[in-house]
Formats: sequence, C-alpha cells, structure tokens
Amino acid sequence: MILNHLPIFPAAGRYVVRLHQDARPAEGRLIGRIEHVDSGDFADFATSQRLIDWLTQHAALLKDDAPTEDE
Repeated sequence: MILNHLPIFPAAGRYVVRLHQDARPAEGRLIGRIEHVDSGDFADFATSQRLIDWLTQHAALLKDDAPTEDE
C-alpha cells in the first residue's frame, strides 16, 4: 500500500486565528479570536488552552457531520 505523501487538507478544515494587539505569544499570552472560514463560527480566547479546546471541539463536530463513504 502506498500512502499519499502530500496530505490533503479539505476546505472544511480552514480556520483563521487573529491575535489581539495585547497578545504576547513569546510570553505565552495568547488573546484573540478563532474563526471557521466556511461556517463563520468563532470563539474569542484569552488562553492557549481555550483556543485548543474550541478548535478540538469544533473540528470534532465537523468530522461527525461529514458524510461517510456509504452515503
């Protein structure tokens, strides 16, 4: 079996992360907004953990809503 060495990134997986002017990434201070490009769903975050948590939950919802090969 040969795996595709170039991963395919579906359009449904596009997100934009915007950092607030008060964010200090070098100090571990992330403040901003994450938005799902296709749906417009978004969340504001004040910690990196909140950013990761929202992204994980949102991506899981998209995965659950994706059609299977049988559909």
